[in-house]
Amino acid sequence: MDFKKYVDFDNLEVAFASKNDMTLKKVYFIFYSMGSNAIVKVGTALTKFALSSGLPVKGMIKSTIFNMFCGGEDIDECQKTAEQMSKFGIGAILDYSVEGEVTEAGFETTTKEILRTIECAGNSKHIPFGAFKVTGIGSSDLLTKVQAKVALTAEEENSFQNIRSRVDSICSKAHELGVKVLIDAEESWFQNPIDAMAYEMMEKYNQQKALIFNTYQMYRHESIGALKNADAAAREKGYLLGAKLVRGAYMEKERERALENNYPSPIQPDKTATDRDFDLALKYCVENIAYMSLFNGSHNEQSNYTVTHLIEEHGLNHKDDRIWSAQLYGMSDNISYNMANAGFNVAKYLPYGPIKASMPYLFRRAEENTSVKGQSGRELSLVKREIDRRKKK
Repeated sequence: MDFKKYVDFDNLEVAFASKNDMTLKKVYFIFYSMGSNAIVKVGTALTKFALSSGLPVKGMIKSTIFNMFCGGEDIDECQKTAEQMSKFGIGAILDYSVEGEVTEAGFETTTKEILRTIECAGNSKHIPFGAFKVTGIGSSDLLTKVQAKVALTAEEENSFQNIRSRVDSICSKAHELGVKVLIDAEESWFQNPIDAMAYEMMEKYNQQKALIFNTYQMYRHESIGALKNADAAAREKGYLLGAKLVRGAYMEKERERALENNYPSPIQPDKTATDRDFDLALKYCVENIAYMSLFNGSHNEQSNYTVTHLIEEHGLNHKDDRIWSAQLYGMSDNISYNMANAGFNVAKYLPYGPIKASMPYLFRRAEENTSVKGQSGRELSLVKREIDRRKKK
């Protein structure tokens, strides 16, 4: 198979067209720093200390790692970033990245902010999706109890119904405005109630078009079966399935918990199995696209090449609104910008929030770039090649 037949991820002129020379050098420096475990650990510790001590470091953080991986501190700043990306054919997915709320008041505040992102998407042609984590609007401990079928107190039952109401308010607003919404996957020990809510919302709001998407983490060995079962249930009940595919984000935690609690790990035996199931899921979704919509959330070049070939093989339009690919803002621009340039539907996850409140997200990006095999090295290599190419012009 000629993987580069429809798009070439090595076209660096296209990949970095949105970045001037100074920005490109800053990106190089950040990825170079992230390539070192020692630098990331020390930098994370120093940043936490500086912020907790009230030292004036926010300006430095914002001009470096924050601006690289976040769209802004609020929706207005994000809209400017979204407009800039739209010039290159890339949509934005507003993702409120503030974490750690534990009170009902905090969950309500987060819900209101998510509703604002949905309203913003409904009023902008540059923002095709909204997204949220259920644990942003409800307690993970409570969801864990629900999955374990622990008897809830009256107060806990009320809190659980509040979670369901918040999810419905977000999905209802999305349906009203015609905005597609991605419900993120989370840890396996409380994923079941999230799945149940997602399918309930699909049955309610995906009658004419797939607006609500559930997420399948393909590093879980049961996910390919869960996807097929969800498709069968959707057809039986007469609604369209929204399927967001990702490889997954909680592998270390999942394996550790399974070991500690003496139950079989839900994680695939190796990366090869994950990659196999991911691409099989892509194939299944495109082959059954009459009954569903696909969101390909991947930084893997092979999987994105696979999507372009599947679209062509099935005679689908590059701009078929039922098929989107997406990457995180600040990462894999060689995939995003080249796919968009070739006419495929592409979006970037655009996290936002106050700098201090966004730091857990940014620390995670830094840690993942040191732990994900080849990620920071690959990014660094591409940026260096583009800097060298520009020097030779």
